[in-house]
Amino acid sequence: MKYFYTMKNFIPINVVIGDRTYRIKIEAENEELIRTISKKLNEQLNSFKSLYAGKDMQDYIAMVLLWFVSENHQKSDKINTEVILDKLTNIEHEIDKYLED
Repeated sequence: MKYFYTMKNFIPINVVIGDRTYRIKIEAENEELIRTISKKLNEQLNSFKSLYAGKDMQDYIAMVLLWFVSENHQKSDKINTEVILDKLTNIEHEIDKYLED
């Protein structure tokens, strides 16, 4: 079986993180998201640079990476908890209906 990979609607963009520019190809519909994320990363990078003077760029990028992953992990945990609570509530309603009959 042959696999064909299609280049959907990929576009090249330049993203600046720290003091470097990266040329990446992304799906066109993700451009705004990628630019928003890179802006957020750079803002946090500048924040860490002002808090922890004297580090090199690699240290700042590592700090931002840890911050970003932990922030998204916390959001993910919250979303998972909400989904589980919704499912449990639905199960509870189904049990209540069954017991009423």
